[in-house]
Amino acid sequence: MIHIVGGGLAGSEAAWQASRSGESVTLYEMRPATPTEVHQTGHLAELVCSNSLRGDKLENAVGLLKAEMRRLGSLIIRVADDTRVPAGGALAVDRGKFAEGITNALAQEPNVKIQRAEVADLSLAGNVREPLVVATGPLTAPSLSAAVAQHVGGEHLYFYDAISPIVLAETIDRDQVYRASRWGRHSSDAAATDDSGEGDYLNCPLNREEYQRFHEALVSAELATLHDIDKAKFFEGCLPVEVMARRGEDTLRFGPMKPVGLDDPRTGRRPYAVVQLRQDTLAADHYSLVGFQTQLKWGEQSSVFRLIPGLESAEFVRFGMIHRNTYINGPTVLRPTWQSRSEPSLFFAGQISGVEGYVESAASGLIAGLNAAALARGEAAQAPPRTTAIGALGHYVSHAAPANYQPSNIAFGLIPSMEGAPRRRVDRRRATAGRALADLDAWAAERGLDLEATHADASAALP
Repeated sequence: MIHIVGGGLAGSEAAWQASRSGESVTLYEMRPATPTEVHQTGHLAELVCSNSLRGDKLENAVGLLKAEMRRLGSLIIRVADDTRVPAGGALAVDRGKFAEGITNALAQEPNVKIQRAEVADLSLAGNVREPLVVATGPLTAPSLSAAVAQHVGGEHLYFYDAISPIVLAETIDRDQVYRASRWGRHSSDAAATDDSGEGDYLNCPLNREEYQRFHEALVSAELATLHDIDKAKFFEGCLPVEVMARRGEDTLRFGPMKPVGLDDPRTGRRPYAVVQLRQDTLAADHYSLVGFQTQLKWGEQSSVFRLIPGLESAEFVRFGMIHRNTYINGPTVLRPTWQSRSEPSLFFAGQISGVEGYVESAASGLIAGLNAAALARGEAAQAPPRTTAIGALGHYVSHAAPANYQPSNIAFGLIPSMEGAPRRRVDRRRATAGRALADLDAWAAERGLDLEATHADASAALP
């Protein structure tokens, strides 16, 4: 028996991989009986911060990570592919259909038992230690968080994360916005369902005066109070929009409001700044503000964000909010196999392990699930080669500098460089990706993983 605590992306992927390896799995998820401050449903793998799984091209590190996961029969990526919405070169999904797909697939899996209950400690396996995967994510319940902190010797860290607001599509003033993807890189099915034009994003253009007025209102708006007494620390890759704005008047214009590659087709000119709206559902009835994670009070969001052209009368389906993410100091606790150094039958996966991002969380769950199944069979756990994105991620969480450890997305800088690699960056990345996929195939073959069979199994299980 394998015990998995947490039904988010990492826990769901770990349960799928362990089950498909032939092992019995109990997946514990406390929702909906015990809610969190940000989740809205009881579905497994509910996406909270964004509906985007980021880039999907091989020359992008997270695109390579997704390609590797597809090869290993990832349930998370398979359902994401089946519920994707237009998002240019990124993989974005309909949140509701995605979570329903994951939940249904695991509910139909004969080796998986889903138990809706809160787990308070690490004693699930009893005296005979059975594999246990802790994948409780950033919002781990206080009792279990305390048990984890005790296990890792106090090396328990945190940072604050924020969520972008979502608006009702029919309340967007289409006369003021235009449809486009940056540099025209839209998906093949990007034909608009509710307005004309090409591109995956609705773009709200701002001239200089509009931008300055918006910036001034943003930096002077009142923030929501953090419920914790800790000094606020934000993950650099997911800063609240008001934090970025305070770094300088032009910071947003070189960040989430960057107009480069988004010329307005109605004028042929580049706006001074742009706010992009990304489709959030397959029905295209909800759009999220891209890169607009925020700590502003809800009333302030309503007034400040309505200064954006096209959103003057917008109805907010969900306001942005902030929450605390809890994670362990991976280099002092973890092996590259996602096992605890002090207790090999205990695994940590997902954001609690110190990875950042949906895809990275699911990838850690994938390897933890495979290795938990290996232990259950009496075999040794193995880490994928460092030359792969999924192996490089495991190496980072187990070998980074402990003193300054913080969550990380996958990046090509984490993967060892190639000798004689092409000088042109895009060619170098493609060559690195080619080597990674070849090395992953060899590793999978050594483990006896049938890549074609896992792909077929994942497809067949989907509702």
